[in-house]
Amino acid sequence: MPGISVDVLVIGAGAAGLMCAIEAGKRGRRVVVVEHSPQIGRKILISGGGRCNFTNLHTRPENFLSTNPHFAKSALARYEPEDFLQLVRKHHIPYHEKKMGQLFCDRSARDITGMLEAECAAARVRIETGCRLERVHHDGRFHAGSFDAESLVIATGGLSVPKTGATSFGYDVARQFGLPVRPCRPALVPLTFGPEELRQFGDLAGVSLPVEARAGGAAFREKMLVTHRGLSGPAILQASSYWDPGTEMTIDLLPGTDVETTLRERRAEARAVLTALLPQRFASRWLELHGSPKAGSPWSDREIQAISDALHHWKVRPAGTEGYAKAEVTAGGVDTGELSSQTFEAKRVSGLFFIGEVVDVTGQLGGFNFQWAWASGFAAGQVA
Repeated sequence: MPGISVDVLVIGAGAAGLMCAIEAGKRGRRVVVVEHSPQIGRKILISGGGRCNFTNLHTRPENFLSTNPHFAKSALARYEPEDFLQLVRKHHIPYHEKKMGQLFCDRSARDITGMLEAECAAARVRIETGCRLERVHHDGRFHAGSFDAESLVIATGGLSVPKTGATSFGYDVARQFGLPVRPCRPALVPLTFGPEELRQFGDLAGVSLPVEARAGGAAFREKMLVTHRGLSGPAILQASSYWDPGTEMTIDLLPGTDVETTLRERRAEARAVLTALLPQRFASRWLELHGSPKAGSPWSDREIQAISDALHHWKVRPAGTEGYAKAEVTAGGVDTGELSSQTFEAKRVSGLFFIGEVVDVTGQLGGFNFQWAWASGFAAGQVA
């Protein structure tokens, strides 16, 4: 039985897939988007606490991690945050900047999915939800489920947040067509303590403080949160993308603070100084673990230097991560060396495109991954 013939079949009704479908539809292409979940944009709906951090005003190529750091430049330059904002304003969606260029909906992430649905309808894009595909066939055209198409766009996302329906389908298709996939791992993810650090800090769950976390040559100054299993919070999530299992992470617990000078000036009140600079529970535990003179006893220069160094260079060797269930994104993915940075078409398979999170480009925390989805979807939609 012949399939339903279309020009473009997009697999995945997330941010990248819907943007691509809209742009292809605007060109007069007959576009169908298939989604195995019962609703579109499930990751959009849960992002940003349900308000969707839909872009970041300060998006630059440096905000992305990839085996090829230059790959993202073309798409990001051709579709900028202001381009997406024009779409948001067109649909009269109220939004606000939370911090550091991060833009959120005032009301709900449903404003974004509703906008994308409306744009798809205007471009005559057909969306099929609850449509599970097992395999793709290719004989000059692409065949999947009951559809056959001239162009196939894989926008299936990564392995993170499996409760939204995340699967390995996109990577499987890439391998089917001979495209290598860079090793995948959870990114923007909480880290877990080893047994010793869990014993020392596990009961401090809920304690939060501003830090600078460093891993893999990258440094992030934001909040850190102690959890019952390890460390989380924006600084840790950011650093986790650059952390290699088995290696140490360095955390400055008092970034920008000259602890040593302050302690020298008030050496008889050193305990009170640290309790004022750090959350009380954390300061008390730190002093227990690192030893200190009795209350009221002045600290020696050596003791002051040692505790200052320890506070500015806390060495943590995480046991691992909380895994894909808690990861915001998946690092790694379809090798960018196999794709055109202009169109996202596979160099060796005409008409096959990969966009969004399934590609080996991972944004930092704060709306960058959504901007990557919009930019890569826009680029592919111009030619698919």
